[in-house]
Amino acid sequence: MTYTLGIRENLRPFLEQLLQVFFVGMTIGLQRTVIPALAETEFGVVHGSMTAIFAFVVSFGIVKGAMNFVSGRLSERVGRRRVLIWGWLVALPIPFMILWAPSWGWIVAANVLLGVNQGFCWSMTVTAKMDIVKGSQRGMATGFNEFAGYGGVAAAGLLTGYLASYFDPRTGLFAFGLVVILLALAAAALAFTETLPFARAEAARHKAGITSGPQPRYATGPDSPNTAQVFALVSWRNRTFMALAQAGSVEKFVDALMWALVPVFLVSKGASLIEIGWITGLYGFVWGGSQLWTGPLSDVVGRKWPTVVGFFLCSGGVITFPFLATLTGWAVAAAVSGVGMALLYPTLIAAMGDIAHPSWRGSALGVYRFWRDLGYAIGALAMGLIADATGMLQAGFWLTGAAMALSAFWLILGMEETHPRINPALEQENTDA
Repeated sequence: MTYTLGIRENLRPFLEQLLQVFFVGMTIGLQRTVIPALAETEFGVVHGSMTAIFAFVVSFGIVKGAMNFVSGRLSERVGRRRVLIWGWLVALPIPFMILWAPSWGWIVAANVLLGVNQGFCWSMTVTAKMDIVKGSQRGMATGFNEFAGYGGVAAAGLLTGYLASYFDPRTGLFAFGLVVILLALAAAALAFTETLPFARAEAARHKAGITSGPQPRYATGPDSPNTAQVFALVSWRNRTFMALAQAGSVEKFVDALMWALVPVFLVSKGASLIEIGWITGLYGFVWGGSQLWTGPLSDVVGRKWPTVVGFFLCSGGVITFPFLATLTGWAVAAAVSGVGMALLYPTLIAAMGDIAHPSWRGSALGVYRFWRDLGYAIGALAMGLIADATGMLQAGFWLTGAAMALSAFWLILGMEETHPRINPALEQENTDA
């Protein structure tokens, strides 16, 4: 069988993957609005303890980061579809744990399962897209993928805000979450095309020297690296991989902030759950929707500079947020941060796909996503500690804004352009890869 690459040529599996990532986004969005805002009144968190509130984001980030790496290696042995199904099976207890939670510890535990689910399921939608698209389409593919995923996050955050306002919060979250997870599991079992053969066929064509067009500047490494070798290559041995990994980690500070700190900050300013849902939802909608143009943009102008601009935009939006005092002002700051995330988020993934060899691309993406989602834990813990130490919620915003700006400078100095058309491999480099 000929495994031809391209979105048009593989439209059905591409659409199957978009449906899956939309469900994945809705599952994480289940906890975006209501749970942080009601941590004290509904789940017994001690008043003012930001470290305790951020604990459920920390648990999520640590577990998801580890599972990204595990799922990447597993998927190269058992296939993408099987790992996806396992991820949805792990998610089944989450709605029940939210419904029956007697304490905040249950929410932290539920987020451990959510981390496994996200590490397995979202990773597989990204990896599967990299398997079936052309190198010139990676920005577009990741843009569509993250549009669907974060569109799901935003929609769920907004819908659960309304459900919690008009019905019992726990019952609404339970019903919404269970329906989403069951639908996703059914779709994964019945309508998800296995894409691992595409990656193997691409690797074979590259080895045989029968590829055409600009040759990717694949990172130099062993032909069949083991787990430790892939981890080291992505984490510190390759300068561009290292820059991408740190950038992925730091950008999750913004998402941790929007997930846990912004709802608490807005509650302290007198905002309602529906208003909080609109602010955080606007961030998600702008982030998700903008990726429909930012992903393709990186296919035209390259990966490096859209990413750098995105980091600076996020830094400005986050630092400005606590100085504002109206819903309109907060909405604008959230939207600016959303545009920044849209510029950097799919572009970082596309850059990883550009220079990771197809024979170990799944593992490389897993390592990148390990560091990226560990950023949830690092950022949430740092924000919680600094907010408790200073007694100011604003300190978490300033920390995040500064970290994003510093990360942008690292990218400027440490990242080489990865787009194969703009910076193709030399003939000798291509031979050695």
